[in-house]
Amino acid sequence: MTRDRVSRPEAVIFDVDGTLVDSERDGHRVAFNEAFAEAGLPDHWDIDTYGQLLKITGGARRLAFWLQDRGRSRAEATQLAERLHIRKTEIMRRLVADGRVGARPGARELIDSLAANGVAMHVATTGTRAWVEPLLDQVFGNRFHTVITGTEVSDLKPSPAVYLEVLNRTGCPPGRAVAVEDSANGVQAAVAAGLCCLAAYNSYTRTDDLSGATLVADGLTDPALIEWFRDRLDG
Repeated sequence: MTRDRVSRPEAVIFDVDGTLVDSERDGHRVAFNEAFAEAGLPDHWDIDTYGQLLKITGGARRLAFWLQDRGRSRAEATQLAERLHIRKTEIMRRLVADGRVGARPGARELIDSLAANGVAMHVATTGTRAWVEPLLDQVFGNRFHTVITGTEVSDLKPSPAVYLEVLNRTGCPPGRAVAVEDSANGVQAAVAAGLCCLAAYNSYTRTDDLSGATLVADGLTDPALIEWFRDRLDG
């Protein structure tokens, strides 16, 4: 499915989790479970359970929902979620430093191609800067001009706030930028910000409603996504 709106992008704005990096199943999920265990809690998120919880953006919100759903009061769930999320972020930073979180197939090649064509690259993520920044530096190096995270923008996707903040800081008109996302919440956020959005789904998001995207691709190595950029950048 395609609906072309951008002739030649001046900028590409990337999501991080599940889009640029394979971070959910063997990164965040592992960190959450380790935080549960350290706190002496019986909670444990298996692969399928975590996939369902990904419909809720933001780790602290995800935790609060889970804890309240299992009988804690809203206040208790919120307070415990905040404490657990702080520790989870520390664990995630360790996993990143240990090289446990890597680039999705095709991510480096796409970034190299965009850089070679003079396209500015930015990041709009709901993740916490404490782990996002070291992850981007370790996996991709200093390739992104502007990085906006959930630390700076409290309204999480599907709110367009993080994308609007990137556009505001860069001065790039939305009609000259393209977003690359992997999930329904991400696509909704990008489209609400007035952006053309390409969706590169993963194993967790392949059943998401991505109908708002200009193109829906099976990952960043999908020939349709590669050709979409090539058509607009070559020549």
